Amino acid sequence: MKKSEKITSKPPPLSMANSLMDPIGKLMGLRYKSHPWHGVEIGQNAPNVVTAYIEMVPTDTVKYEVDKATGYLRLDRPQKYSNTIPALYGFIPQTFSGEKTAALSAEKTNRETVKGDGDPMDICILTEKEITHGDILVMARPLGGFRMLDGDEADDKIIAVLENDLVYGEYKCLEDIPPLVVERLRHYFLTYKDIPGHDKRNAEITHVYGMEEAHEVILRSMQDYKLKFDNLRHLLSDY
Repeated sequence: MKKSEKITSKPPPLSMANSLMDPIGKLMGLRYKSHPWHGVEIGQNAPNVVTAYIEMVPTDTVKYEVDKATGYLRLDRPQKYSNTIPALYGFIPQTFSGEKTAALSAEKTNRETVKGDGDPMDICILTEKEITHGDILVMARPLGGFRMLDGDEADDKIIAVLENDLVYGEYKCLEDIPPLVVERLRHYFLTYKDIPGHDKRNAEITHVYGMEEAHEVILRSMQDYKLKFDNLRHLLSDY
């Protein structure tokens, strides 16, 4: 297969950021809560600094996940094991794991059958602060990520630090993060979907990559989002 070209385009202008949700609000004629995937701006400085929607925090003993149809946080399932997420965890708004994201994963792993998982880009965020609940927005600075495959689907996990965090905010690259912290994150993502009494899922982390590649993954997921939802934006703008 041909090596995919590096994505270097800038994120869409902020005037377009809520273009999926604004027409819905006009149709409703009511105040509404913006959908955290479609109605929240990724940020002017993406991919260097991105907005992240937090679904889970380290004290959660059940797995929460945004319902993609409604935008509300729902209970996905209780955690079957005692492990908990060792960082804030959620996704980057207005991103999508599609063809361009999968192409990079396929190139790096030499597996031509890789496809996108159809979800927004996952992100885990390190902070020294105790944040006790999800369903919040934070600003995060990506430093690297895990190239994760769940079966034949690309399921990258971006590793970031909370912007201006008193401890992690000083970190400039993935190598600044203590190796034990990265290993804890790695262990969590490889085990959190395992269910006792069932076969283990076919998940693996093939690479741990740095900041430049994390930026590339995010830019591709932004391009995938635009390709996936641009027709819907134009359709809604007619109302």
